[in-house]
Amino acid sequence: MLKGFTHARLACGCRLAFREGVEGSPVAVVVDEKGPGCVIPVHVRDLPIYDYREALRPPTRLLPMEEEEYEEEG
Repeated sequence: MLKGFTHARLACGCRLAFREGVEGSPVAVVVDEKGPGCVIPVHVRDLPIYDYREALRPPTRLLPMEEEEYEEEG
């Protein structure tokens, strides 16, 4: 399934690997090696950066409540 690139290097110094995805996802982008100067907290070695399935799941964090529109009293 994977053709072409197998690795990529980000500007922060992290190295990415492209792996075969699992059911419902054709490809997974995983942090293969964290850069020594990378300060991005979501770049964790061996964890996916992009997985198509993850994008389809509902968020796991509570979202802020939407504020209602208000009218000024006058």
